[in-house]
Amino acid sequence: MSGRLLRLVCTAAVAAQAVLAPMPTADAAPRTPQPSQHPRSPQPSQSPQPSQSSQPPRPPQPPQPPRSVAELLTDLQRLYRQAEQATETYDATEEKLKKQRAESDRLEEELARARRSLDDSRGAVGRLARRQYQGSTGLSPYLRLLLARDPQHALDEGHVIGQLARERVRTVDRLASGEQRTDRLARRSRAALDAQLTLAEQKKKARDDVRGRLAEVERLLASLTARQLTALATSEKDGVADAQRGFVASGALGGERAPSAGGDRAVRYAVAQLGKPYQPGAQGPASYDSPGLTSSAWRQAGTPVPRTSRQQWTELQHVPLGELRPGDLVVYFPEATHVALYVGDGRVIQAPRPGDRIRVSPIAAYPVLGAVRPDPKAKPLSHYTPPEVTGPGARGRDGG
Repeated sequence: MSGRLLRLVCTAAVAAQAVLAPMPTADAAPRTPQPSQHPRSPQPSQSPQPSQSSQPPRPPQPPQPPRSVAELLTDLQRLYRQAEQATETYDATEEKLKKQRAESDRLEEELARARRSLDDSRGAVGRLARRQYQGSTGLSPYLRLLLARDPQHALDEGHVIGQLARERVRTVDRLASGEQRTDRLARRSRAALDAQLTLAEQKKKARDDVRGRLAEVERLLASLTARQLTALATSEKDGVADAQRGFVASGALGGERAPSAGGDRAVRYAVAQLGKPYQPGAQGPASYDSPGLTSSAWRQAGTPVPRTSRQQWTELQHVPLGELRPGDLVVYFPEATHVALYVGDGRVIQAPRPGDRIRVSPIAAYPVLGAVRPDPKAKPLSHYTPPEVTGPGARGRDGG
């Protein structure tokens, strides 16, 4: 929990407790009793009878004991993880929508070309029809040949007429084929547009889901006291430090290796983003989410990688953790919903979660699923000097 976020949440929590008491409302004026219609036979006053269905009042419920720091941390981490899963769905839908928009645009351009070609074919058929009408004598080519003064000229003329006929057939065929092609393209264009509208609706739902998850995180944080927030931050930092010690002691990491030329460029790009905020769905340059950072780093390095962490995990080549080199991607959680860029010495650069900033973290900051390499065929550099990691985010709150 960053100091700035801690101060903001504490201020919001204190302000939320200063709730004004409701203003008293004036009672209605007492109603003047109406005289009895039978003053000579007044009815005796009666005390109200207890209702047959009334239940005895329930005893007050004892207050719930406050949740422990461990329980609060578990809830907070669960909410953050759900928010990142929702963000992953949003990213994947946005990527599909981009591709579908490109396909829709391509089909629209192709359909426009087909319609122009169809108009040209229709014009050619019209011209042929006019030529045939204007040049028609009403006689068959055989009779014209018999009656001609110059049979050779008639034969030549017949040859030309034959060529015109064949041209007419080809033009009509082009017209029919063009009409069929235009119809097919029109159907595909409509289907592509329908798919685009469906994806746009799915993107909106995914975005709303992200916002809802983040609102749950904010409500939980706003309900905590400053002491609880401090205890949460301390507990989380201690937990990451313990996980990192165990991870290193397990021997899962091998010796230090040099990156490829692309990996070096990706690392240097990520270092330059330290301190920038996490933003769901963002790919820079002002903010990022976790796969937005890794995909942007490798795109700048000249090797495009998939947009989401799930795609990076499933489509890139896996490498053993013992063979990690700077620039490789470390993927987290069983669902592959978080990813970071390995920079060496058991550390990664990551866009952690909402409310946080890009920073250096221990590789075991989250449960590690595995690692992938965007450029498996690239050779490591013969000489490598790691970039200097300084400034905001160089040492995260989890001991990075």
